[in-house]
Amino acid sequence: MLTLNTTVPLAFDFNRPEDYFIFLFHILFATSAVFLAGSVVIGILSTRGLRIQNRFIFMLNTSISDTLTGFSVYYLGLFDVQEGYPSRNGTFYILPSFLGVNILTFLFAQIDRYIAVCHPFFYSRYIMRPVVIGICVFCWFYTYSILTVQNLVPISKAAQINAFGVMTLQIIVLTKVLMTIKLYVIARYQLARDPPSTEKENKKESLRIIVFVVICFLTLWCPSFVNIIVKQLTLHGLKFRNEATNLFATMARFNALSTPAVYIWGSPALREAVKQTVWRRMCPRAQQNRAVNDLAVNPKLGPDREAELLLMGLFITDAQSQVCWTSANHRVLSMVLICL
Repeated sequence: MLTLNTTVPLAFDFNRPEDYFIFLFHILFATSAVFLAGSVVIGILSTRGLRIQNRFIFMLNTSISDTLTGFSVYYLGLFDVQEGYPSRNGTFYILPSFLGVNILTFLFAQIDRYIAVCHPFFYSRYIMRPVVIGICVFCWFYTYSILTVQNLVPISKAAQINAFGVMTLQIIVLTKVLMTIKLYVIARYQLARDPPSTEKENKKESLRIIVFVVICFLTLWCPSFVNIIVKQLTLHGLKFRNEATNLFATMARFNALSTPAVYIWGSPALREAVKQTVWRRMCPRAQQNRAVNDLAVNPKLGPDREAELLLMGLFITDAQSQVCWTSANHRVLSMVLICL
């Protein structure tokens, strides 16, 4: 094994071509997860219209967990780490437990959407934002309080607590499956009878997002879950050299990328918030070029687009649009001369 320092070796010895591929894959995956999930976090926190809605608070909670999961891949996916009893260079399950936070958050988010659609009066009266924030905090507290107890007791007791946790997880997974089916039926048939309105579209959007997210989560996470159960019951499950080569664990961690992607795909409001607060600020030059193209195609812009261009420092009046055209032509001419 090649070593980065005197304590934790890298996950691969790089004697085979696939070692380089898997190593680079984990780097790209971790970076993509941090960027995408972190963009959702910043987009929600920077937009008041999103962070006051309960469903976006649940999205924020899972996106924080996904961002931390992405950071954890830089260790779990690149170094020789094996979580378990006994572990090797492990983190006492601290890093893998981010997925446990998401499992609980998704369950409460499903219950939240069910109550919001089927019992709107009760929901608007009792399920306020402090309640949702308290539920999200509880997801973190419960997950890591159990983990703290598990790390403080002897290994034999810790193994028993872990087995109890797996059994509890089976109940949660079954509940999530039933709730997913119920929410799909509601979105498919019950909301179809409601008259068209903005509230109806918001409910359909939130139900569609949570159903897709949970289906993706269970699809990617269940192979690892089944393998853990098989190993505990029969001692014949698949075993891997470390976390980096553990295909099932990698699939489970892939939720850190798929979940925020579904959020952005399913919510136009979140997508626009992420564009405005993160992506466009990271590429201001591309935004200005697009604005100049807008001026070229349609010099008579609406007041909203004019205000946006004005904030970007571009002149949009009739007299000043000619200045933009002249400046753009000069730049094009300069580039042609340089090429010649």
